[in-house]
Amino acid sequence: MRSSPHQHGIASIAQDMQLVLLGMVPAALLLFAWFGPGVLFNLVLATGTALAAEAGVLLLRKRDAKPALLDFSAVVTAVILALALPYSLPWWMVIASTLFAIVIGKQLFGGLGYNPFNPAMLGYVMLLVSFPLEMTQWLPAVDVPGNADWWSRSLLNWGAGAPIDQLTAATPLDHVRTSLLQGQTLSEVEPLPSGYGLHPSEWISLAFLAGGLWLMSKKVISWHIPISMLLSLWTLSFFFHAMDADTFATPMFHLFHGATMFCAFFIATDPVSAATTPKGRIVFGAGIGALVFVIRTWGGYPDAVAFAVLLMNMTAPLIDYYTRPRVFGTGKRNS
Repeated sequence: MRSSPHQHGIASIAQDMQLVLLGMVPAALLLFAWFGPGVLFNLVLATGTALAAEAGVLLLRKRDAKPALLDFSAVVTAVILALALPYSLPWWMVIASTLFAIVIGKQLFGGLGYNPFNPAMLGYVMLLVSFPLEMTQWLPAVDVPGNADWWSRSLLNWGAGAPIDQLTAATPLDHVRTSLLQGQTLSEVEPLPSGYGLHPSEWISLAFLAGGLWLMSKKVISWHIPISMLLSLWTLSFFFHAMDADTFATPMFHLFHGATMFCAFFIATDPVSAATTPKGRIVFGAGIGALVFVIRTWGGYPDAVAFAVLLMNMTAPLIDYYTRPRVFGTGKRNS
């Protein structure tokens, strides 16, 4: 309403979404530098597909597509999905997963504000279940961005270039998991290649951490979900590592490898599919952290972010129900 006593808020959905996109820029630049043009191809394909799908569904529903396109929510979904997918993935898989995320995961439920699941994670899981082999083909990080190997990757998404099995490498999580399944202990696992003192995965995690902290300083996201998720994951990994250091990885390994930081600040904090009450957000984040550790340690996948988020999305309404703040003016009667 335009008249008093109502006051207009300073922030809008579009402004918050733009800040989220800016927060992912440092990590996206590092991914582009280390893993080549496939990162850019994923971003362009996913963003174009998301905008086209959003507009197409809204036109079929006889709704005005302009407001939805200008709120940048579809772009955020596309960018999160594009950064999460392998960068040697065939182009049509990127398009298929984005279509699934926008059409099925978002618009089928009524659009922004009505989707019970994180659309980007639905698109990711759809590919992971349907094409598990392709979703494990990750490119190794190049030593010097801009060299011949870096530029040759520009053809991968279009079906040309060297065979995939000659260019892919295990991620740190997959490397450790495979070694443990082969009967090795963590002390026997060969160290993974590092750059500038850290593995590229750790640098990228630090970039997501920096972007997430910046979003918290801008009050785009609250601390409840990120801190509770990271603390839950750290606590469980510390406890089990203390019991058996040869079988369970260190807390820092869990925090700075895989999509942990990406999830904590950019995926789990989705305002629609996450819990909404302050206490509920703490429970929601802690549940994601616990599920990530459980699936990584005893499940069938080396990383577990997508499944953990979707499982906790299902519990968000129940969490909100039991963590509702007391309505002002109500309380127990004195007998």
